[in-house]
Amino acid sequence: MTTHIAETTTDVWITGQQYIGGTWRDGNSSRQLQVTDPFTGETLLTIQQADKADLNDAYVTAEEAGRSWAATSPAVRQQVMLKAARIMEERREEIVSWLIAESGSTVLKANIELGAAIGITVESASFPHRVHGKILESNTAGKENRVYRRPLGVVGVISPWNFPLHLTQRSIAPALALGNSVVIKPASDTPATGGLILAKVFEEAGLPPGALSVVVGAGSEIGDAFVEHPVPSFISFTGSTPVGQNVARLASSSEHLKHVALELGGNSPFVVLADADIDQAVRAAAMGKFLHQGQICMAINRIIVEDDVHDEFVEKFASHVRTLGFGNPADPNTVIGPVINGKQLDGLLEKIRTAREQGARVIVDGEVQGNVLPPHIFSEVTPDMEIAKEEIFGPLVGILRAKNEAHALELANDSNFGLSSAVFTGSAERGVVFARGIKAGMTHVNDTPVNDEPHVAFGGEKSSGLGRFNGDWAIEEFTTDQWISIQNTPRRYPF
Repeated sequence: MTTHIAETTTDVWITGQQYIGGTWRDGNSSRQLQVTDPFTGETLLTIQQADKADLNDAYVTAEEAGRSWAATSPAVRQQVMLKAARIMEERREEIVSWLIAESGSTVLKANIELGAAIGITVESASFPHRVHGKILESNTAGKENRVYRRPLGVVGVISPWNFPLHLTQRSIAPALALGNSVVIKPASDTPATGGLILAKVFEEAGLPPGALSVVVGAGSEIGDAFVEHPVPSFISFTGSTPVGQNVARLASSSEHLKHVALELGGNSPFVVLADADIDQAVRAAAMGKFLHQGQICMAINRIIVEDDVHDEFVEKFASHVRTLGFGNPADPNTVIGPVINGKQLDGLLEKIRTAREQGARVIVDGEVQGNVLPPHIFSEVTPDMEIAKEEIFGPLVGILRAKNEAHALELANDSNFGLSSAVFTGSAERGVVFARGIKAGMTHVNDTPVNDEPHVAFGGEKSSGLGRFNGDWAIEEFTTDQWISIQNTPRRYPF
């Protein structure tokens, strides 16, 4: 473990062991995972990875522990959630330090992420008392119809590396609060913040052993088996669209059909209409594009500006972005830290080369420093260019010129993705009309597309996913209906 982490702790909280079936131990795979700091390159953890036998242990134990956990009272499950939220707040400094070191989060982003994780945990604490059944009239004399809501059983969670703490907790907190048990497969870049830390939190909060497991293993070794295993009845996946499509295929083609929730890629448009407050739009665009180096599914991918204010926006946006600090994510003044790894960096550099070759004009750029890529802005971008068509997931952005409002809407919808979006305008109601024309699961008027509130529906359309997270929508996702009828008087049958 690096000095960076150790200096912020009073005990060795995360050791590199996995939490499988209620026990902290090494995995049985012959493979080891070296978890490194994307800024310094230092090794944070060495983990002996899990194999299929470990995965099976996690799922079987989750199924057994889940029966008693589902039978606990709503008040008990609520108290575990509230205690987990308190522990995260009490260990704020330590968790923030891990987010900085493991995922390359800036101080700002790490605190935003931890706040979001605490928020969904507190919201989930209300779920046990918000699950309601129904009594329905029957067309058969003497019959009573009841519809009960019950947990799905075991939930498998595959979480990403970009917001690892929150995007894992967004699934496991509702699932556990509603009486399910959970097995997590965190991303290999972020096994601590995407799983092991949360296992520690819930262990300290009093969650029964076995109700939550964290299985750190190579996708090539346990990836398909994680989805195809007969125990889980629900797979929650957050990540890229191609991988999510494979998860959906495996879940539907396996012997045991499974529910799925998929939060996938995005290509978020940020539209600036001619009557917008340009200065405010500039600040929102910078936040929505460059928070966490643009490594957010909701991050701005395309900036679309109406012709009358295009040049003014470009000039002011470029000037503002040039003031953003980049480098060491542990420095509170840093806005743009490292991208997660060398492979991601190489892909972004290729996108920059392609944008130049396709005729986009560079407005802001800079030299790579390790895994730190300074912000890059391109103007004169057209919708057929790769930088406009594909998800970027980095500190690059292209600006497109729209002839008018109708053309801006056409450009905004010119994508196979439909996760989040935003429009800036001087008229809120004009913004609402425009927003309702965007084919996306979420659109924000006079704000960035990077928004997530624990009680509001979160999810996308088209190739951006299936299902919704948060609030009442999470209750629907992580429970199922069971119809039970009672024939109170003898029924006359025709034969």
